[in-house]
Amino acid sequence: MSAPLYQLKAEFFKTLGHPVRIRVLELLCDREHGVAEMLRDTGVEPAYLSQQLAVLRRANMVVARREGTAVHYALTSPQVAELLTVARSILSGVLADQADLLADLRAATPRTPTR
Repeated sequence: MSAPLYQLKAEFFKTLGHPVRIRVLELLCDREHGVAEMLRDTGVEPAYLSQQLAVLRRANMVVARREGTAVHYALTSPQVAELLTVARSILSGVLADQADLLADLRAATPRTPTR
């Protein structure tokens, strides 16, 4: 018996639930990247990047291509880039709402009298 769709979605979003994995996916949105490039752009240790790339490979979100001794990664689907764009849009709206709320709170806060 297969897992319910909501459980599969939860696993999918758990895969996205790590800052390094999100950064890697963002890098790959534009083009394929070599591991050396990703190490430079993420600022993490090689073993740690390797672990995160393995998680993304197992989730079938990235694919690896070997060229000599270099390994290059690419997204398996352009829909991953679309998902990150939608997430950015949602977060922009949330942060804008929070900024408006903060401005309202600051405007409503009574000022302490100065002597």
